[in-house]
Amino acid sequence: MEAASIPIPVSHDDDHHHGPPIANQSSRVNSEVLGILLFIISEIMLFGAFFAAYFFIRVVSADGWPPGEGLPVAVAAINAAVLLSSSVTMHWTDVSAKRGNQTAMRVGIVTTFLLGLTFLFIQINEYLHLGFTPKTSASASVFFGLTGLHGAHVVIGLLLLWMSAVRIFKGKVGPDHHRGLEVPGIYWHFVDAMWIVVFTTIYVL
Repeated sequence: MEAASIPIPVSHDDDHHHGPPIANQSSRVNSEVLGILLFIISEIMLFGAFFAAYFFIRVVSADGWPPGEGLPVAVAAINAAVLLSSSVTMHWTDVSAKRGNQTAMRVGIVTTFLLGLTFLFIQINEYLHLGFTPKTSASASVFFGLTGLHGAHVVIGLLLLWMSAVRIFKGKVGPDHHRGLEVPGIYWHFVDAMWIVVFTTIYVL
């Protein structure tokens, strides 16, 4: 006589969790760092489009360069030094966070923010004394487009620095929790490096 089959209860403890699967993460690159690096690549493409317009104006177009009676190279060079100094202080802030030095972190982030603010102030003051506007010529439009695009990135960077400063002064950044500072730091270094490219291309060449 054939034995009756006995149903085996199914445990739900081993069932897969509901929702999307957990994303696979590389052990070498943190997801936040990878995200900001991919974002920076897209920003480089955006700047590339503006540089393409700039080279078209200088090489193909008959519009003269520089626009107006000339550009304040000395002022722009000082501004470059200010922004490069802010990159040094930003690196110092990040290193201090990994070492757990709260005082150095606070001094570093405040100094970086003030240097970035100084850069922005000098840039706006330069605009007010140039003697031409974006409507003056095509070359003037390209000048304001490139430098203005970079200035917008400085503003975004300052907002990120402000949020990082708030977290630092609340004691939420340290050796085990420094990713929220490292990511804005990478963006700020990108902004600094891009100004060197803009300065060399627009003011020097």
